[in-house]
Formats: sequence, C-alpha cells, structure tokens
Amino acid sequence: MLDKKQEVIEYAKKLNTENLSPLRSGNISIRGVNEEIDGFFITPSGIKYDDLTTDSIVFLELNENNNIKKISDKVINPSSEWRFHQDIYIEKRDAHAIVHAHSANAAAVSAHGKNIPAFHYMVALAGGNNIKCAEYATFGTKELSQNIIKALDGRKACLMSNHGQVAFGKSLSEAFELAGEIENICHQYINTIKLGQPKILSDEEMKKILDKTKDYKKN
Repeated sequence: MLDKKQEVIEYAKKLNTENLSPLRSGNISIRGVNEEIDGFFITPSGIKYDDLTTDSIVFLELNENNNIKKISDKVINPSSEWRFHQDIYIEKRDAHAIVHAHSANAAAVSAHGKNIPAFHYMVALAGGNNIKCAEYATFGTKELSQNIIKALDGRKACLMSNHGQVAFGKSLSEAFELAGEIENICHQYINTIKLGQPKILSDEEMKKILDKTKDYKKN
C-alpha cells in the first residue's frame, strides 16, 4: 500500500516537472486494495504536488455510494474528479492506473470539442482510428464521467471538451507515457491544421496500424 501511495506522489510531481499539467491541475490514481477492499489510491483536492505526503493520498472504494458517504467524513478530500477514475476502473478491467492532465495542447484541441482524425498513424496509440473528445460537462459530475466512458469506448485515452485529456494503462508508467503521447499528437495536430486540411489515413490503413501497435511496447 505504501509503495502505491509513493508511486502516485512520484507521478503527480511529474505532471509539473514534465509540463504535462500545471500547478494543482490534473490528477493521478492507481488501482489497489486497502483492508481487503478493492479500490484505488488518488491524489487529493487542492494540495500542491510538491507538498504531497503518503498521508495526503486518499483511498476510495469502487462503490460510489460508500465513497460519497466516506468523503464527507474525510479530513483530506480526494480529487474532485474521483468519479470518472472510479467509473473507468469499473468499466475497464485492464485499467490499473489513470492520468488526467490539463496539458496545454490537449486542452487547446479539446476546446473545439472535436475528435482528432487519423492525420498521423500514432493516433492509434489511443486504441482506435481517431482520438475521441468527450462532450463537455461540469468537472466532478457524474455526467462528465459518463461522457468520458462513452469517449473511451474501444480506447485507452480521450480528450475532454474544454478541459484536457485522460489516459489509462496497466501501470502508472504506461498511463503517464500515453498521456505524453496524446499531448504530442495534439501539438502536431495544431501545427498540421495551420497548413490546411491534412490527408487522413484510411480506416483500412489504420486497421493495419492498430494491429501493429499491439506489439508497440515490445519492440
């Protein structure tokens, strides 16, 4: 348990040091067990990442009703975005860690509320032939969580309209790297559309790419 909390702190600090999410923005979580209860460890609300300690990291069950009851009793509250972390873990059994970032380029693209098409084959890293953008809803709400789950259908990452991005993986290292890839793709897309409408790779080509990227991490 202590190692998982320390890992959350390590990657929360990386949000700042690697310019993936400024100041207190964004949040990090990892799936875990506490006192034989399945749940997840998540960054707290409103605490600077440099000030985090293991006592700051909050454990929540994979049970919304219990979480709502227990959060009201906690001295340190979890991130306001705990709902979509919980729902991703429930809906995606291969999600073991989640990174949510307000990264500059992802936030800029998300403000247009549009999916990123296959202008580059690396779009496939998110899991499909495009990167979907979840419809806007107020942060911390069940509606936003539902919109994110919809955008993550068949995907490991998505944009969040007028907000940022979220990515998950089998480890925090994998999730954090994917979030970095999404930010880079958004940067490339912004530059690409400055030149006009880019050529979009066909669904047939993207299917080939998706098959090849299944072994991407092994190469």
